[in-house]
Amino acid sequence: PEPAFEGGGDIVFEALHAPGGVLRYGIPEFRLPKAIVDREVSNLEALGVKIECNVIVGKTLTVAEILREFDACFIANGAGLPVFLHVPGENLKGVYSANEYLTRVNLMGAYKPEGRTPIARGAIAVVFGGGNTAMDAVRTAKRLGSTRAILAYRRGRDEMPARAEEIKHAEEEGIEFMFLLAPLEILGNDDGWVRAVRLQRMELGAPDASGRRRPVPIPGSEFELAADIIVVAVGTRANPLLTATCPDLKLNKWGNIEIDANGMTSIPGVFAGGDIVRGGATVILAMGDGKTAAASIDRYLRENKVARG
Repeated sequence: PEPAFEGGGDIVFEALHAPGGVLRYGIPEFRLPKAIVDREVSNLEALGVKIECNVIVGKTLTVAEILREFDACFIANGAGLPVFLHVPGENLKGVYSANEYLTRVNLMGAYKPEGRTPIARGAIAVVFGGGNTAMDAVRTAKRLGSTRAILAYRRGRDEMPARAEEIKHAEEEGIEFMFLLAPLEILGNDDGWVRAVRLQRMELGAPDASGRRRPVPIPGSEFELAADIIVVAVGTRANPLLTATCPDLKLNKWGNIEIDANGMTSIPGVFAGGDIVRGGATVILAMGDGKTAAASIDRYLRENKVARG
C-alpha cells in the first residue's frame, strides 16, 4: 500500500510488517519479551505517532519524497546487511546469516508448530562469531532442539566482544564454546544440505587495529566438525538500499551516514543515528542517538519556522 501522508504529524516508516526493529526481529523472546516492545509501540501511538509498516525507504519511497511532505526526517534503518564468511559451501541449504535466522524465529514465528515460516533444524548447530548476536543465535538453536549448540570463535574467550552476562548465561544453558577456530569450508551431502564444516586451529599473535591479538592459522591443524545447521554471526554492514537512492547523503568509507554534532547529515533537515551511523553497536547507543537527534530536530524546526517568517 502507498504510505499515507494525509494530516501531517509524526510518522514512522517501518520496512517490516511489525514495528520494533531489532528489538522485535533480532533479540529473542527469552532476552526481551515482545510484550515490552508492544507496550513501547502503544505508548508512541498514544502520543499521536502514526506507524506505517511495509514501507521500505529506498524502494517504496525515497528520502527526497519524504522531504517534499515533511519538514525533517530521522534515518534509523540500522546496519542490516550481513557479513558472510566467504568460504566454499556457504550457499548450501542449512546455512543462515544471523539476521535471517533470528528474523525467521523472532518476527515470523518460525518456532511455532503452526507457523507459516520455515526454519531448518538439526541435531548439531554451529554458530560462527563472538558477539551478542552470536550468543542470541546459538541460544536460539538450543531452544529449537539442537542437542549440540556450538559457538565457534576465531579468537579466545578473553577477546569475545559479547557481554560477560551473555557468555555466562550461554554456558549455564549448555552451549559449547570452541575457541581459536576459523572456518575453511562448509561441506554438504548429495542433497545440498550441510553435513560438516572444515576448520583450522588458530593461535593468537600480535594485536591488530582493534587492540585484540590477531588470530594466526596453525599449519596442518585442519579438521572436520559434523554440523546440520550453520549460522554466520560475524557482523553486519550498512545496507545501501536507502543511501543508493540518496546521492547527496555523505557516507564514510564503510557506507555509514556521516553526521555533525547535532546528528544532522549532509542534507539539511535529514538527521540520522544508530547503527547506520555507528556501524554495528548497541540498542542503548541507538536510543541515545534518537534522543539527541529529537532535540536537534526540534531546534531545527523552530529555527526554520522563524526563518520562513
